[in-house]
Amino acid sequence: MEKQTKAIRIQTPTSFEMEHSTPLYLTSSFAFDSAENMRAAFAEETEDNIYSRYSNPTVDEFVTKMCMLEGAEAGVATSSGMAAVFNSIFALLKAGDHLICCSSVFGSTYALATKFLPKYGIECSLVKANDIAAWEAAVQPNTKMIYLESPTNPQLEILDLGWAGEFCKKHGLIFNVDNCFASPVLQNPIEYGADIVSHSATKWIDGQGRVLGGVILGRADLIREIYLFCRNTGPSMSAFNAWVLTKSLETLDVRMERHCNNALAIASALEGNEKISWVKYPHLPSHPQYDIAKKQMKRGGGILCFELKGGIESGRNFLNALNMLSLTPNLGDTRSIASHPSSTTHSKLTEEERLSVGITPGLIRISAGLEHVNDIIADITQALASC
Repeated sequence: MEKQTKAIRIQTPTSFEMEHSTPLYLTSSFAFDSAENMRAAFAEETEDNIYSRYSNPTVDEFVTKMCMLEGAEAGVATSSGMAAVFNSIFALLKAGDHLICCSSVFGSTYALATKFLPKYGIECSLVKANDIAAWEAAVQPNTKMIYLESPTNPQLEILDLGWAGEFCKKHGLIFNVDNCFASPVLQNPIEYGADIVSHSATKWIDGQGRVLGGVILGRADLIREIYLFCRNTGPSMSAFNAWVLTKSLETLDVRMERHCNNALAIASALEGNEKISWVKYPHLPSHPQYDIAKKQMKRGGGILCFELKGGIESGRNFLNALNMLSLTPNLGDTRSIASHPSSTTHSKLTEEERLSVGITPGLIRISAGLEHVNDIIADITQALASC
């Protein structure tokens, strides 16, 4: 059975009501018919549900589907994407350990690596995405993990996951990948040696801007440690959000096909525009890592970015001139979204830090929605005229 079919047909067992759609278990706890059965559940002699912070049938269905899509042995759902990122690191590292992190990552992840890890005695080295020598030079005796995104946010740099897998194997490191931008239907880092894969389910997985959620997937032994950490610290996903997300997975494949088609068409239409210095999209031949992207991504994803001539003022004029595209701090929605990373998602970085990872004042990120592509291009084109 193909993955697309499994994403639709994997479902919590039908109750006596014979419901066709997956049931929703809105309960904080679960009852036992005897003291002995309750004792056995707490002693982990059974797999009975105890409390929804520990496990919940609706959440379990979502995790099962995500494990199937990513090819993972096990998984843990969390309350948000950043909860997934945080727990995938903090559950496995301790004071005195060292993390190597790609410098091109989401703004909150950058803050986590540079401001919060050191407070708990975890060292962190930032390295440029495709500087192989820098990755090698960053390895220390206490290095335990590498963390990266591919494509990166928001510059859409592509890291060779095959190389990263071999690098981690060579040095005995945990390979931790944020696969949010690609989604599990376009890229599976575990195939290239990743030990841990995380997602902000808020983005493509939900796909309609309705709920928050995150998920951590990977090796069973590592996920066990992460699960116990999450079970005791409490970043659990709500059953309602899990129900929304598991239903969203039924349409993820067809939605991503449209998102990718639209994004490629937009990027192609914008190349050569006199108001733009460059356009970047993973499956556009002009992308610096085009060959790698074609090798490890089935399609180019739903995100593109471009650099406006004229810097911050042009960026402000462009966003204010948009009629249809939404201005909102999100991506992966049915509705196309335009954002200005320098003043939003990466605004807490210093100017020097932003420029070091290519986040310039004129950088615009577009999340291609499901509208007709001609309407998206028309809105972007008319807004460019104001720059």
